[in-house]
Amino acid sequence: MTRSIIGDGCVIKAGAAVRRSVVGLRSLIEEDCVIEDALIMGADYYETLEECANVPGCLPMGIGRGSVVRRAIIDKNARIGEGCQIVNKEGVREANREDKGYVIKDGIVVVIKDFAIPSGTVI
Repeated sequence: MTRSIIGDGCVIKAGAAVRRSVVGLRSLIEEDCVIEDALIMGADYYETLEECANVPGCLPMGIGRGSVVRRAIIDKNARIGEGCQIVNKEGVREANREDKGYVIKDGIVVVIKDFAIPSGTVI
């Protein structure tokens, strides 16, 4: 953790790096994630792995293992799969991809509330 604010009830697993970010209530950040210059808004409730396992195709709420989130806002209850890169790789200034679960405003990627970003996605 470097120059960051972490809310109550967060689970940040081993190997995760959080720099210059705000991590909201009940956030889950899995192993080997990198979170930089980001706002992770957290979750409205805790979800057990068993609850998620009972829903076909469910991704656990939070940031999946090995994902990178840089200069982004992740709204409440969002689900980011494993190995994702939410980094605005192409430097897009404005984009509306609500059908895919995100928008880009002034170069900042915003993942929409309650959306799931599939594992391996690069934005």
